[in-house]
Amino acid sequence: MMNRPRFNPYLLLVLASLFWAGNMVMGRGLRDDLPPVALAFWRWVVAFACVLPLALPHLRAEWPKLRAAWKQVIFLGVFGVACYNTFSYVAVQYTTATSATLLNSFIPVATIALAFAFLGKRLSRMEVIGVLVSLAGVLLLISRGSLEVLLGLGLNTGDLWMLLAVLTWSIYTVGLQWRPQGVHPMLQLAAFIFVGLLVMAPMYAWELSTGRMVNLHAGSVAGILYAGVIAAFLGFVCFNAGVIAVGPSVGSLFIHLQPVFAAILSTLLLGEHPAWFHYVGMTLVLGGIGLTMRQPRALAPAPDAASRPGA
Repeated sequence: MMNRPRFNPYLLLVLASLFWAGNMVMGRGLRDDLPPVALAFWRWVVAFACVLPLALPHLRAEWPKLRAAWKQVIFLGVFGVACYNTFSYVAVQYTTATSATLLNSFIPVATIALAFAFLGKRLSRMEVIGVLVSLAGVLLLISRGSLEVLLGLGLNTGDLWMLLAVLTWSIYTVGLQWRPQGVHPMLQLAAFIFVGLLVMAPMYAWELSTGRMVNLHAGSVAGILYAGVIAAFLGFVCFNAGVIAVGPSVGSLFIHLQPVFAAILSTLLLGEHPAWFHYVGMTLVLGGIGLTMRQPRALAPAPDAASRPGA
């Protein structure tokens, strides 16, 4: 049995941000065809279908441990699966992508505050500088290099939904420290998704009752499959493993890569041409993340064998 994770946790966190940036681009383009709760619900149905074959072989042996940790399972399923994506999809129905991305970039700040409050975890001076430099890069990307644009952003109903989404994701990230011990990560994820789907089912029924339906065509089906297989399943596997290895404060900082990847994807897929602020902003984000990785730091307590990536 291996003593260390097979994969670099920082690479896993980078991949998670890449997958989620693609999800943002997809959700933006298909928002008229995919109502928010429907998109959240069906993406997790697809993700559940992906993870279930990998989780079932561990269910019989690890069921007692999973059942004993039912409170943690419900907590993480509600905040990580049911709330964040649903709230963020609702948010972009009422606010601009610029405002939503800006507010989403405060996830690392909220996570660091919660990790300090509940886990007593502090960042080193270099890590604090890294967070601030990276955040500056995000603000430059969001504002398109214009202070007037940044100051002109105001809060509306969608922004409040996005702030709620930020809070729920930060709670989930910190809550991973209390995940069920001795339970295989695929079984954990399946349990979280099952709880999330139970919570989302009545919300989806309400959305259907209002007459909002999925507009089925090749593009919307492809969007749901991407959201379920890539963003939900692979994204959560990578993010969970990365946060377990490096801790919530540093792990959440990689969320700042999402606007970087979104800008790159928009250039490749939508034909948009990058401007000077794209290059400077990306440099600041990458530089800030690099600063947090420069000096050795104490990692979070090593997970038990069953919780290690690849176990």
